[in-house]
Amino acid sequence: MARSVLTIGKAAGVALAASLLVAGCGGTKTTVDQGGTTTASTSTIAPEGQRRAFTTVGAATPGRIEVNGYLWRGALDALSFMPLQSADPYGGAIITDWYSPPETPNERFKVNALVQGAELRADGVKVTMFRQTREGPAGQWKDAEVDKATPIDLENVILARARELRQQRTTAAQ
Repeated sequence: MARSVLTIGKAAGVALAASLLVAGCGGTKTTVDQGGTTTASTSTIAPEGQRRAFTTVGAATPGRIEVNGYLWRGALDALSFMPLQSADPYGGAIITDWYSPPETPNERFKVNALVQGAELRADGVKVTMFRQTREGPAGQWKDAEVDKATPIDLENVILARARELRQQRTTAAQ
């Protein structure tokens, strides 16, 4: 009796794991239209094997969350030298992992960039930067102040790259 209960429990666990695995099948598709608007949509595999597309409801347009594709790509390009921890095309959030420049190994930086809105505007990207320095004999990381101009400079680099990408696309379309 105890053995059959154990076998049923194992079978239920396998069935649960398999159903979670199938439910997780799907993917995210990110598209950029000519105006530079990025739209992210998710599709899943239906039980019959057909694909079903879902778009996430956002504030800009019902059924879609929109971030400017040029700002999104510009932010990814500008931060490409840092290890990427997370990038969310739905909400426009990019989070890097800690990065230590080779010339200053006792200092490291982390960046959070948020792309806001569907238009290419100067206030369409917000950068927050964190800095730590290694101190003491144990080499522990301690929070340190970031120069107030540094995040603004990074925002300007992102904006410049976004304008460059838009110009390239406009020139290629002509």
